Amino acid sequence: MKKAYIASTITVIILIVIALCIKLMIFKAENNDVMITVGFVNDGDEATPYSNNFIRSSKMIEAVYGDKVEVIVRNNISEEDCEEAFKYLVEAGCDLIISTSYGYGVTARKYAEEYPNIEICQATCSDANTDPVLPNYHNFMGRIYEGRYISGLIAGLKIKEMIDKGIITPEQALVGYVGAYPYAEVISGYTAFFMGVSRYVPEVRMIVKYTYTWDSYSIEKDIAEQLIDEGCVIISQHSDTIGPAVACENSDREIPVYHVGYNQSMLDYAPTTTLVSCRINWTPYILGAVEACLQNDKIENYVDATIIGNDASAGFEKDWVQMIELNGAVAAEGSTEVMNLTIRDFKKGKVNVFYGEYTGTNPYDPNDTIDLREGFEENAFTSAPQFCYILDDVITIEE
Repeated sequence: MKKAYIASTITVIILIVIALCIKLMIFKAENNDVMITVGFVNDGDEATPYSNNFIRSSKMIEAVYGDKVEVIVRNNISEEDCEEAFKYLVEAGCDLIISTSYGYGVTARKYAEEYPNIEICQATCSDANTDPVLPNYHNFMGRIYEGRYISGLIAGLKIKEMIDKGIITPEQALVGYVGAYPYAEVISGYTAFFMGVSRYVPEVRMIVKYTYTWDSYSIEKDIAEQLIDEGCVIISQHSDTIGPAVACENSDREIPVYHVGYNQSMLDYAPTTTLVSCRINWTPYILGAVEACLQNDKIENYVDATIIGNDASAGFEKDWVQMIELNGAVAAEGSTEVMNLTIRDFKKGKVNVFYGEYTGTNPYDPNDTIDLREGFEENAFTSAPQFCYILDDVITIEE
């Protein structure tokens, strides 16, 4: 009896050990099931403000999900070399690829079609809902025109202050803009900025010069200096380096020139001339996309935004757009209040940016015109900006 009891006890112990081993194997398998790999394709690195905002998001993935998610980042990828980067990420076993530059769009969509089991999210493009619609191909972008409009309000208050103090006359209210390319995204941005300035300075005029590159410090700085030489009292930019800010800070012109930045604070580079900056916060979308992949669900189900098919956008109301470091030592009195009130109004849907006593012409089709007295709703159909009209008589494009 004693031997039988011992034998049965040993059997029970063995069964318990086996059960525990099976549970441990199941636990590990389940953990392996939720483990995903996320890849990023960036056109710059930490030194490039635009790309650094995506790198910040990639680090947030690691902070939020830890070992559940492996992150692979490919930096400094040119449009010409992006196919190699996508191939690398596919071969590395990525379940989700975040493609960050407009110029990657064709390749991103191609790889989404070739690899239907990989989710590919393309920032700034507008082709996710075009035929054929690919279930695993997505577009996303923050409504950055909101931030540019508020930046314009801050610039307008500063110009008004300069006029009120007799530093310049209303006729000298000239704004310069360093734009990367004549894309709708850039045109929409500088138009929103202009509309903000014009709320306080109706006499304002703008000169735009294109760099035809996203991130050349020397070209951006040189163009900003040209605009300063032409008499601009505010310089803003849709380009990725500190060149324009440095040009403003180093100007020895008798009439001061102030700077409005993009993607990062410029206070360290232009402490006496920078006013404010704005940026898109990509993190809310990217964390939503990661969670969706972990749950093996549709990405748009996990993104808190305006969703149109496979396209997602949002602004201040979801923290997808942010203002960065208003320089209280330089900005005009009342700037903080104006900024905060306008952000609040954007959140309530009470701001109509593209509305006013202006007409515009499509630079690619002179027969396509717009009357802003009828208004224009940006991002009504896609997350990528669609406003592509040069305002007649008040905005000049110079080569």
